[in-house]
Amino acid sequence: MLKYLVNLYVGSKVFEGGLDKIKAEGNLGEDFESEFNVNKDQMKIAGYFEAVGSIFLFLSFLGKTFTRIGTFLINAVLGVAILKHLKAGHGYEGSKKALGLFGLNTLSFLSTFRK
Repeated sequence: MLKYLVNLYVGSKVFEGGLDKIKAEGNLGEDFESEFNVNKDQMKIAGYFEAVGSIFLFLSFLGKTFTRIGTFLINAVLGVAILKHLKAGHGYEGSKKALGLFGLNTLSFLSTFRK
């Protein structure tokens, strides 16, 4: 039961961020481009990966495959986000949220291999 709650937590946090990236309203696209050297199209692709991965995590109660696909999609984006934050000079403080979600997501992925 706890793993499904963790999946819902991670999925909800990442889903919100994914939708923001897809919409790219306001200065978000310009901020990403200047801060992380990521253009609007790349940002939207990352947003789609996050949104689709979150939906798979929401459906994780249906089977381990949903958890595995969701964690893979989300961790791919979170891994790049962590590297971009570190490269931009934000250090641990700037990447703390992404690191936390990446860790929870990885534990959820690993739990799918238990019997």
